[in-house]
Amino acid sequence: MVSIEDYGEYETAWCPGCGNFSILEAVKQGLVASGIAPHEVLLVSGIGQAAKAPHYLNANVFNGLHGRALPVATGAKLANPDLRIIVESGDGCNYGEGGNHFLAAIRRNVDLTLIVHDNQVYGLTKGQASPTTMEGFVTKAQPEGVASAPFNPIAVAVAMQASFVARGFSGMIEHLAELIEKAIAHEGFALIDVLQPCVSFNKVNTFAWYKKRCYTLPDEYDATDWQAAMQTAMEWGDKIPLGIIYRNQRTSFEKRFSVLEHGPLVGRDTDFGELKKILDKFA
Repeated sequence: MVSIEDYGEYETAWCPGCGNFSILEAVKQGLVASGIAPHEVLLVSGIGQAAKAPHYLNANVFNGLHGRALPVATGAKLANPDLRIIVESGDGCNYGEGGNHFLAAIRRNVDLTLIVHDNQVYGLTKGQASPTTMEGFVTKAQPEGVASAPFNPIAVAVAMQASFVARGFSGMIEHLAELIEKAIAHEGFALIDVLQPCVSFNKVNTFAWYKKRCYTLPDEYDATDWQAAMQTAMEWGDKIPLGIIYRNQRTSFEKRFSVLEHGPLVGRDTDFGELKKILDKFA
C-alpha cells in the first residue's frame, strides 16, 4: 500500500507562497492515488525553479539540460516501457528552450505525463518574460513591456491532437491531483499545464488573479469533441477553463517498435558478437 510518506518530506529552496509547493503536493497525491510506488516512477526535469520539484521526492530522478527533459524521458520510456514517467519543468523550460521537443513529443505520442509549472515568467533567472507572458507585461529585461504575443500551449496541443490535454491551477490541489492521476492512467502523451503564482516576479498573475478567473469545465463537457476543445483552448482572460480540455485514443510511440514486443530493452543480455558485426560495418 503506497502512502504520501513513501515519497518523503524535504526542505525546499522555493519562496514562501510559491505555487510550486501545491503542485508538489498534488503530484504526491496523484502518484499515491495511482498506486505507484517510488521505485516504479521516473521523474525527469530540466532547469529552473519548477525543475527542482523532483528533488523533493523520494523517487528516481533525472535532471536534463534546460529544455531537454522530454528527449531524456523519451529515451527512458523506449528503454523501459514499463516505467511510469513524469516530466516536470516550467513554462520557459518546456515551451521556450524545449519548444521543439514539446512539439515532437506530441507528434510521437510518447506515453508519459508532462506537468508544466506555468507562472508566466522565468522564476530562476529573476523574472524575465517567458513564452506564456502576456503582452505589455513589464520586467527588468523588458522595461517597455513584452512585445511578443503569448504562446498558447493548450491551443497548440489541441490543434496537434495531442492525446490528453488538461489545465490545472495550483490553488486547487485536489482537482489538480485528480488530473495528474487521470493523466498517468492515460496511454499516450499527456499534458497538464498548471497555472501557478510566482510571488517574487509576477505581481499581475497572482493567486487572487487566477482565483477570480478560473473555473472547472462542467460534467457535460465533451473532451473528445475536437472543435469544442479548440474553442475552449482559446478561452483566456476574464474566464479560464480548468480540467481535461481534449483527449483521444492514439497508439503510443513505444508500441510502434517491433523490438519492444518481446519486453523492455533494459535487463536484456547484450549480444557482443552481434554488436561487433554492426560496429565493423563502420570501420
